[in-house]
Amino acid sequence: QVQLVESGGGLVQAGGSLRLSCAASGRSFSTYTMGWFRQAPGKEREFVAAMSWSGESGYYADFVKGRFTISRDNAKITVYLQMNSLNPEDTAVYYCGAVTRNLGYVSRSSRTYDTWGQGTQVTVSS
Repeated sequence: QVQLVESGGGLVQAGGSLRLSCAASGRSFSTYTMGWFRQAPGKEREFVAAMSWSGESGYYADFVKGRFTISRDNAKITVYLQMNSLNPEDTAVYYCGAVTRNLGYVSRSSRTYDTWGQGTQVTVSS
């Protein structure tokens, strides 16, 4: 069974940067699609970024393009989210998710992700 553990969240001033990490367990990590989502208080969980198992391409929500970068290291079974130019609207709990079956595409829908981490809080002060 796959387990995901996020880390790297915290408090940062507007304009600052954070790098989130998601460490996975499981022998088949290199075949999973991995994604980052976030959920602010009173809002639904929303897509941030995702990457296919090959790591060749990253997919991003429009509101993070040019600021966030997703990457993965299959040898370390870890996926990362580098977040730059943070603003207070980025404040949320950030979740790492995995799609452990072969969909044939990189999903932006949280409903297709079958494994989640516990989340890590990111707070951006103005």
